Amino acid sequence: MFFHGPVPPVPDKDDALDDHELRAARGRAAAGYWLPAQAVIAAAGTDWERRGHRIAVLGANAATDSAWLDAWQAAASDDPTAVTVSASTLTARAKNARGTAAASRTSAAQFRRFDELSELAMVQARRAVELDRADPTPCTILCRAMFSRGDQHGFHEALEEGRRRDPFEFGLNVMAVNFHCAKWYGSHDAMFAVARAAATAAPPGAGVAMLPLFAHFEYAMREYTWGEVTTQGLAQTHAYFRDPDVQREIDACAAKWRALGPPSHPNAILCDNWLAIAYSSAPAAGTARPSSTGSARTPPPTRGPTSTARRPAVSWPTGAGQTASTELRRLQPC
Repeated sequence: MFFHGPVPPVPDKDDALDDHELRAARGRAAAGYWLPAQAVIAAAGTDWERRGHRIAVLGANAATDSAWLDAWQAAASDDPTAVTVSASTLTARAKNARGTAAASRTSAAQFRRFDELSELAMVQARRAVELDRADPTPCTILCRAMFSRGDQHGFHEALEEGRRRDPFEFGLNVMAVNFHCAKWYGSHDAMFAVARAAATAAPPGAGVAMLPLFAHFEYAMREYTWGEVTTQGLAQTHAYFRDPDVQREIDACAAKWRALGPPSHPNAILCDNWLAIAYSSAPAAGTARPSSTGSARTPPPTRGPTSTARRPAVSWPTGAGQTASTELRRLQPC
């Protein structure tokens, strides 16, 4: 095992991660109250990564029950934050409509609904971009919505505007890597080029420094476990991650990410998961590598029998391919 102590029987896979305030605001939203959602987003200030993460989680919540968001928009129709959450909600609905299956196992009706909701999301995201000239989050949402049409020019226009606002915003750069991967509108080479350029330019401690790991997972998933995780695919994955060049790049990314001490940015737990998966995907007899930052952040308290203290959501000793696929799906535009 990678972690000190037993792995919880039901890992906490909540996308809110260890953001206690966000979890509380989302709970209030589920009860119909929108003011706590507005307040928790405002409290992020110009920490764009935190703001974007909170908007994404709240948008996903509203995708299945939008009563609180509808009330917020009725009370403040031109509130840039409400418009941005609305755009995020539409992208979440588009993702739900399309599903996570491969294209060959997705129906024409699912694709049509995905396209329709993505178009609505683009309209709302463009409105948010105009209403808020500083926040990169609307640009990230606009990029996400453009996966339905594969508009290269439109995607890069939104990406550049987002990077003008914050060149190292985590979610925006994840979208860029995704868009350029082989299963979407690019190739392995294009994906790695985008990931490595962002990681190289990023300051020490930034989550973007870990993007090459994400690219390695995408590569291995596409090449060795696409459609089905098999014993042969896992063996190929292990061999790939044991490659000395791959290991050196993972180590270099981790060193830059940890250069300022235990990372504390909003997606640090996600990056911790990536590192745990990367090292566990390269088993070597008699060796062990650190896979956790040892973050001092306090996990949320246990809430009921299906909730556990937050720790990296790795609950297996050898099934790295399956867990990597789970982590990747959390970041997919659909």
